[in-house]
Amino acid sequence: MKASERVSELAASVGLTDADLIGMYRVISLARTVDERMWILNRAGRIPFVISGQGHEGAQAAIAWPLKKHHDWIAPFYRSIATCLTFGMTARDILTAQYAKAIDASSGGRQMPGHYGNVANNLVSLSSPVATQMLHAVGIALAAKIRKTGQVAMTSMGEGSSNQGDFHEGLNFAGIHKLPFILVVENNGYAISVPSSMELAVEDVAVRAAGYGMPGVIVDGSNVLECYVAAKAAVDRARAGDGPTLIEAKVIRLTAHSSDDQQTKYRSAEELADLAAKDPLPRFRAQLKDAGVLTDELEASIAAELKAEVDEATDYSESAAEPDPATAMKWVFAEDWPGETPPPWGFTLRGSSGH
Repeated sequence: MKASERVSELAASVGLTDADLIGMYRVISLARTVDERMWILNRAGRIPFVISGQGHEGAQAAIAWPLKKHHDWIAPFYRSIATCLTFGMTARDILTAQYAKAIDASSGGRQMPGHYGNVANNLVSLSSPVATQMLHAVGIALAAKIRKTGQVAMTSMGEGSSNQGDFHEGLNFAGIHKLPFILVVENNGYAISVPSSMELAVEDVAVRAAGYGMPGVIVDGSNVLECYVAAKAAVDRARAGDGPTLIEAKVIRLTAHSSDDQQTKYRSAEELADLAAKDPLPRFRAQLKDAGVLTDELEASIAAELKAEVDEATDYSESAAEPDPATAMKWVFAEDWPGETPPPWGFTLRGSSGH
């Protein structure tokens, strides 16, 4: 049997192969490695701002895993590093965005850090106002249903964003029209410095799903395979025409809200110390080792490979060309597009012969 076809008891329990489990582990580890590098670069004055996904990676990789690359669509949010890597972005793509280089696949250096998107991988570039990605994803799901493409659209956000009007309008519309849509709320307990007890009148965001006629599923965001199983069911439901699902992943935020935040002002030392036991990366690593899927040798090999990949991506980003200020207004207005070459990260006009 080929290594890619091996199926351990653990993999079989969720309908995957050992290669899938190692693939998930690799993405989660890469996301953590890139994220840690971004903090080092920020503290060294090389990049201006970091908004971290540490603690969210297990849920992100697992929930994106059952979606089809280059077919389905994802509208990520600012912590979605592992989501974007799972769906086809690379360490280079993440770091060139942080450096705002001309080759940046997200926007050619036009977006602020953390605003990832890549048309080649069906990742919709997000906007700074939180929850606006909800309407984009619901619109894509509507188009998929009308066109009968079999595509599913997914978006993710924090629990603080679930209090925005876009959240409710999007869920209401998706529920009424039974759209192939999945909303993932990555609930880390804080909207910047505001705890969830002061954001929500309910304990779980998922209970709101009932008001819009769809399932609300709560998962342990540090349990990778639990997240995968919930996402697979939601994807299957959406693709079968049975409508949307709201998944609430209870995740942890291992870092401050951003590199401009000091979380020790509002989180106790005891709370921060307890987070390590809930970290999805070592938890998944231990699970794979116990199942005989990940050996010490393979773990060391992956770690060395990922360090080399991130080192190379850092050097590449450092040396890449800066954007030409003269191009700042390119592709801002639609009337410029027909006479211009579309940017490498951007869109092409379909069915348009003029302005």
